[in-house]
Amino acid sequence: MKQFFGMSQGGNLQEAVRGLKDPQFIMLLSNSDQFEAHVKKLEELYPGVPSIGCIGMSYDTKVVEKGVSVIAFCNGVSATANVLEEVSVMPVKYIHRLEQDVDRIKSSSENTICIDFCSGNDACVLTTIYSVLKHRNISLVGGTGDAGKVSANGKVYEDAVAYALIKNNQGKVKAYKENIYHPKGNQRFIASKTDKANYMMGKLNGMPARQVYQELLHITEDEIQTQTFKNPFGKINGNETCIISIKEVHGDALTCFRQVNDSDVLLMLELGDFKKIVQETIHKIKSDFPKISAVFSVNCLFRYLLFNDHHYMEEYLRDMSTLGNHAGLVGYGEHYNNQFVNQSMTCVVFE
Repeated sequence: MKQFFGMSQGGNLQEAVRGLKDPQFIMLLSNSDQFEAHVKKLEELYPGVPSIGCIGMSYDTKVVEKGVSVIAFCNGVSATANVLEEVSVMPVKYIHRLEQDVDRIKSSSENTICIDFCSGNDACVLTTIYSVLKHRNISLVGGTGDAGKVSANGKVYEDAVAYALIKNNQGKVKAYKENIYHPKGNQRFIASKTDKANYMMGKLNGMPARQVYQELLHITEDEIQTQTFKNPFGKINGNETCIISIKEVHGDALTCFRQVNDSDVLLMLELGDFKKIVQETIHKIKSDFPKISAVFSVNCLFRYLLFNDHHYMEEYLRDMSTLGNHAGLVGYGEHYNNQFVNQSMTCVVFE
């Protein structure tokens, strides 16, 4: 298979698709002002080709912040795209669509991946989708787009998740997740007084969450929103830790970018040697895949901001390009199988 990446910093879709012929699957990453027009035009240019899209920044060796980009798979893949609607209420209502698509593509764990773009309520969406995928051992990689909109097959949806099943007919696929944080000390925090609907946690170990965070890190209240780049929370999930970013201070509570429930066990995390960790990820992928056709990744917005602050983003993209054809999305939350995480990188590698 081959991965195509085309972009236009000025938002010209015709420029972005220049040279794209006979795609078998397309991802559209656009800006909020032109998204609907781009979705319509893309379907006109490539009618009937399975596609999903969202609003967000993208990249290959450079970042496209406000324009448009197209990532397409050609020569050797089978794909189907669809949507689950009403994700804030009951995405399971539409689960038969995914069940039928899984059967239709004749997928297997070795050669098939699910890529999704979500408009919100990610944790519930992933639980729903993975209830189907887990029976076939199919991995999932994806992320949250901006402005509450996604697209599938030439149509724009709100309150929905667009997904695609992509089967590599010429080799295997594998999903990865990269975490550049590690526990800060051994202290555990039990969350309480949470508001699941608003992603808010009121107390940690019985004390106001804001106060606990400030005192542990010796920072002012004004520093909390940027301190999360260095010190997010982590939720213990089996043998893994899911990263939880702080969004803002709400009185004595903290609002986060993913849901926290009463009695959740949390850790304080701290930033590791991210350049070294990136190199370890690249080495791991190269060890698993002597021949790589494509890499599609989702990087968190907070990672993007952190890497920019350290003047590392361009170097990071150059490093990732050593894998071969690498492109991806800057998301507002990352998906890895049934996990909704923050401040992470998830990716899928095609042989």
